[in-house]
Amino acid sequence: MFEPMSEIGEGPFKKGEHVWVIEDDGSQRAGEYVGEAETAAWFGGPPKAIVVFPEAHTGEMVDLDRVIPRDS
Repeated sequence: MFEPMSEIGEGPFKKGEHVWVIEDDGSQRAGEYVGEAETAAWFGGPPKAIVVFPEAHTGEMVDLDRVIPRDS
């Protein structure tokens, strides 16, 4: 009846990879990459990444071009 969902792909980073998110003021915030948001495919606009911030126990969608890898 229903087809199982297929993997879309993780994007430029691997799930769980430690990243920096570049804030509006140029500072960097440590986060963990969760995956690429599909909002651009559905609604247009720039690609988004989903990042969690472990120290704050929060997450958010940010423009993918604001996410860079960081060394562990």
